[in-house]
Amino acid sequence: MFHDRVDAGRRLAAKLMKFRDLEPVIVALPRGGVPVAWEVARALDAPLDVLIARKLGAPGQPELGIGAIAQGGALYLDVELISHLNITREYLHRVAREEALEMERRLHVYRGDRAPLDVMGRTVILVDDGLATGVTTRAAVRALRRQSPRAIILAVPVCAPDTAAALRAEVDHVICVESPERFGAVGAWYTEFAQTTDDEVVAILARAVRAQSAREAQNHGARTTDADLSRWSVP
Repeated sequence: MFHDRVDAGRRLAAKLMKFRDLEPVIVALPRGGVPVAWEVARALDAPLDVLIARKLGAPGQPELGIGAIAQGGALYLDVELISHLNITREYLHRVAREEALEMERRLHVYRGDRAPLDVMGRTVILVDDGLATGVTTRAAVRALRRQSPRAIILAVPVCAPDTAAALRAEVDHVICVESPERFGAVGAWYTEFAQTTDDEVVAILARAVRAQSAREAQNHGARTTDADLSRWSVP
């Protein structure tokens, strides 16, 4: 379906061009969502940032998400699954503390002292490399809502149809390039799906910062030129 995350990002960007005039902010879910989001940010000439959300795994089944946490204290819990598995409050607190430590580590590595982009009143395009159960995505959406954006657009190359349908109640738009009925796992829809590393994330974010600085310098130059011309009677 997709060769790799770069291919997926470019094909996703083509679906998002209609939002370019809204001057969106692209927010990626690390790690796999970052190379996808970079292609989107480049195509839409938009700033790129990350929002870290961490899945809370079930006892003995860390890949089974029973909830998730995200930056700023956002929390999502699958109450029915937690009840079905008889998971204790003590276990939830312990795994949440562990994932919070990893979240802080990633924030320090990825951002350092750099402040997050301000999304208040902005259109946010939230990007990941795929949408399966949507556990971490729900926590990320809740974290974004706390920042009062104008709109949240969830954009992924491939998504499970039922999960996408459920999330349409929580965001303003859901954009999927492909939504196969027999979904399986996200990685099944990529020819190459190696794990994205911290170093790759840091390198992409550094490129995004340079692109944003160039964009701001260009805009400042344009404003200065307009101000200079206003002093003269230009025919």
